[in-house]
Amino acid sequence: MKWDLLDDKDGRTYALIYDIGEEVMENLLAFAKQQNLAGSSVTGIGALSDVTLGYFDWDQKKYMPNAIQEQVELVSLIGDISLDPAGNPALHVHVVVGKRDGTAWGGHLIAGHVRPTLEMIISESPAHLQRKIDPDTGLATIEGTKIGGCAPPLTAPVAVQPR
Repeated sequence: MKWDLLDDKDGRTYALIYDIGEEVMENLLAFAKQQNLAGSSVTGIGALSDVTLGYFDWDQKKYMPNAIQEQVELVSLIGDISLDPAGNPALHVHVVVGKRDGTAWGGHLIAGHVRPTLEMIISESPAHLQRKIDPDTGLATIEGTKIGGCAPPLTAPVAVQPR
């Protein structure tokens, strides 16, 4: 994987270019640790030789894997890098992939191998995000002073008026 620091004012912005055969999540996590990233957003496009997506099963409280063992277009990759409960970088990445027949599959990115390339942009916020285990789901969800208390929860639907 090649990378470059594009900007370092008010948070850093990186471009990452993956090579054929590289595993997406392993390399992204290693990069996040190397650069001490947290509170960062991630976007990307490219193609994969295989991918494993996850679907969160509410009843079982775990991700159920959906493996696709064929070449796919990585139509959209979006996610974040935050800190896990122990203070280490944690990834939460979702993707939509397109198959040869034009169908699209999406979900939580568990793993995928690049072929021929993956172009990724990481934008770091000056404020870092912290995850905490949610007792209702068992997932490490984002919490923090920058997010909590921003606005009261809606108690009734909001009517949107046409222009």
